[in-house]
Amino acid sequence: MPTTPLREDRQLIRLVATPEDHRIAQLAAAAIGLSLIDAAIPLPLPGVKPGLANIVTLIVLARYGWAAAAWVTGLRVFAGGLLLGYFLSPGFFMSLTGALFSLLTLGLAYRLPRRWFGPVSWSILAAFAHIGGQLVLARLWLIPHNGLFLMVPFFAVAALVFGIINGLLATRLLTELSANQSEVENA
Repeated sequence: MPTTPLREDRQLIRLVATPEDHRIAQLAAAAIGLSLIDAAIPLPLPGVKPGLANIVTLIVLARYGWAAAAWVTGLRVFAGGLLLGYFLSPGFFMSLTGALFSLLTLGLAYRLPRRWFGPVSWSILAAFAHIGGQLVLARLWLIPHNGLFLMVPFFAVAALVFGIINGLLATRLLTELSANQSEVENA
């Protein structure tokens, strides 16, 4: 059986990762880890989660902008779906829809005056957008009955509570990151 000689003229494709690529990957890994913790927390209502990964998204939004936050969120949703075993299932599409609505809202909220709007208000708006997007998808695809909207008060309270908590945690972490960065620059 004749063997095919190796072609010497083949070109290798090299992908070069930039420092920003490394930063996005590290932040996405943190968000994915928090998503896994989120999935392990038992809660009384299906679909109600603390959204711990959104803390990372808020920090990325504040420090690196909307595009970086979109990358981190997208990687988190896809990797989380794969790791938790629900990739391309209805749960995955619910997560993806909530993330898209949340990102669109954050894109608008990010442009609001920083004097009155910051991580806490961004977090609350994103939490409401997330649950709103999920309810719309659930109504259109999974539960074609208006009775679904009877759950809105419960989801709204959860969005408000977790939005405030996550926003406060993100604000605290941003303050600490800024203080650490100032110490490094002054040393």
